[in-house]
Amino acid sequence: MPIVSKTRRQTDYNLFPPSVPIVIDNGASYFRIGWAGETEPRVVFRNIVQRPRHKATGETVTIVGDQDPAMMKFFDCTRSGPRSAFDSNVVYQFEIMEYILDFAFDRLGASGSAIDHPILITECVCNPVYSRSKMAELLFETYGVPSVAFGVDAAFSYKYNQRHGKCQKDGIVICPGFTTTHTIPFVDGEPVYKGSCRTNIGGYHVTDYLKQLLSLKYPFHSSIFTWEKAEELKLEHCYIAPDYVSEARKFQEGTKEAEEKTRYWQLPWIPPPVEVPPSEEEIARKAAIREKQGQRLREMAEAKRSSKINEMENELHSLHFLVKQLDQVEEDDIPSFLSDTGYASRQELESTVSKVTQALRKARGEPKDETDEFEENTDSNEKYPLINVPDNMLTPEQIKDKKKQLFLKTTTEGRLRARQKRNEEELEKERRNQLEEERRRENPEFYLEEMRAQYKEVLERVEQKKRLKTNGSNTNGNQKSGNVGRGERLSAAKRERMRLLTTAAFDRGKGEDTFGAKDEDWQLYKLMSKDHDEDDERPDSDEAELARLSSRLQEIDPTFELKAEGEPGQASGEAPRVRPLTEEDYKIVIGVERFRCPEILFHPNLVGIDQVGVDEMVGASIRRLPHDDDKELEEKLTSSILMTGGCSLVPGMKERLECGIRMIRPCGSTINVVQARDPVLDAWRGASAFAADLNFLGNAFTKKDYYEKGEEWLRSYQIQYNTL
Repeated sequence: MPIVSKTRRQTDYNLFPPSVPIVIDNGASYFRIGWAGETEPRVVFRNIVQRPRHKATGETVTIVGDQDPAMMKFFDCTRSGPRSAFDSNVVYQFEIMEYILDFAFDRLGASGSAIDHPILITECVCNPVYSRSKMAELLFETYGVPSVAFGVDAAFSYKYNQRHGKCQKDGIVICPGFTTTHTIPFVDGEPVYKGSCRTNIGGYHVTDYLKQLLSLKYPFHSSIFTWEKAEELKLEHCYIAPDYVSEARKFQEGTKEAEEKTRYWQLPWIPPPVEVPPSEEEIARKAAIREKQGQRLREMAEAKRSSKINEMENELHSLHFLVKQLDQVEEDDIPSFLSDTGYASRQELESTVSKVTQALRKARGEPKDETDEFEENTDSNEKYPLINVPDNMLTPEQIKDKKKQLFLKTTTEGRLRARQKRNEEELEKERRNQLEEERRRENPEFYLEEMRAQYKEVLERVEQKKRLKTNGSNTNGNQKSGNVGRGERLSAAKRERMRLLTTAAFDRGKGEDTFGAKDEDWQLYKLMSKDHDEDDERPDSDEAELARLSSRLQEIDPTFELKAEGEPGQASGEAPRVRPLTEEDYKIVIGVERFRCPEILFHPNLVGIDQVGVDEMVGASIRRLPHDDDKELEEKLTSSILMTGGCSLVPGMKERLECGIRMIRPCGSTINVVQARDPVLDAWRGASAFAADLNFLGNAFTKKDYYEKGEEWLRSYQIQYNTL
């Protein structure tokens, strides 16, 4: 079951005299603190620190332990994740450790600046002297602790269970912890650290492995598989198989036993809304609304058109009036009259009248007068009078006007030619459509089959071009589109340019580079520098033909469907379509993961850690003992093996350990593996009982001892556990 944190602030701190020690179990996963002599720690929380920023004020706050989801929504945690003071199982971030101790002493009820109680704090096996020294310095200098004692958590748990008759004086303790696993042999009630063994595998790796497997299995639900959720699934469903290979074979074959061991986790799933086809009344109502809206738009367009026609008629009437007045003006007064009206010449006024007349006819929907087109083609001499005049007869200003008139004439003629070409293309298209329609009416089935064949042929050509652009044309004899080089992905023009460059670089023979010394080198240079990409930039006629055929097939064939992206026949390299998720996709199946994840405790190589498993660590610890092949001592050790630590709660651990140890021990050896009374809290309870003993202060050292004796003395410092 999950460990429940207890962070309520205690109020009886001042009731304990200074002689009562404070007991701290500083685990890599959970931090526990309480008073010596008690059976339960007062404060328990996760040994992590997070420093997010408040979204409103921007102030950085410190959050120690578990996160309250209701409160974390007010903080920005994207730049500050949970941090631990541990590297594996060794404390190395003492700035984070100070935050944790501040929070722990505050929750315990301490209100002063100094802690006037002795401290017993747990550490890992063979803790480096640097970490032990920094921890002692932190407790002495920051908190003013009178004395400190260090002890191993697994040793406290063994002695506590020995006190309750679970194990003997000679035995081995196995502690699969959060980030590491330890084995420590005990001889005459004292741990022999020379025979201890450690592997860098623990409960954290089991949880992380489960999280990775589920995220890979269900990538569309990866955000749901948080580390906390994976930890909960591990505690509820994981077990250790007696035989990993045979258990995996059962799930591979899909036996009934494997089906019974499979667990299902149904995530919330909301079915997509079903689109109900509208009724006939609804269709009629929407059609009436659209017709009403269309009628309103038509009325608005007609009113706008009428207003525009009125404005153009008024403008044309005023222009005709100006022309009549101009005819009545004398020749000498014409320039002044035109300057007053804003026109430079009579030709400009007449051109304006012609343009307004054409625009008015177009607005009314009248066909264009042929006389206008004739005038556009024949009256060029009147519109552009300076074109045919030699330059030696013109002034500099007239030469400029002549260039402008020449540009205008060229542009107008090009526009007319383009218009004529479009008209011819439209006529040709209409004629071809009429012919196709006649063919379709003569034999509809044959025409439809012919259109389908043409569509298929053009589609294959278009897809082939796409594949060539993506992969290349040369497949080295294989019909697959992979393993091609850069030159094979280039167009034909670019490949030709590459060939010329290669020729220029390598076909010069041996000796010095003489490129450029010959006349033909200049021709080669021009070919290399010429832009040959016109063919690539040209619009693809096959794609236009494919669009025409597809639109035609949609008109005459109701069963025709365009190929969607991601279907067979599309160019390689395009992303496939994603199918909609169903209810089955929201059902998380936890089968082989139940025993595959905790199996890494016995086979760390499954996650890339080249170390021995838990069962082999027992044999390694026995071999490291300086006992000169004392068979009797080995029998005593293997007959009293204690499992402690959080991972020993995984079902099947005891049976698997007995089986694994029996395989590495001589036939007939006594193997007895027992589980601690409480693998999680026995370490703190053993330390609490040890600190409550009257001889505890004899195992502790003061600040004066620390600074007088130095780190070398601290390296060999060990407490005596037989007092427990």
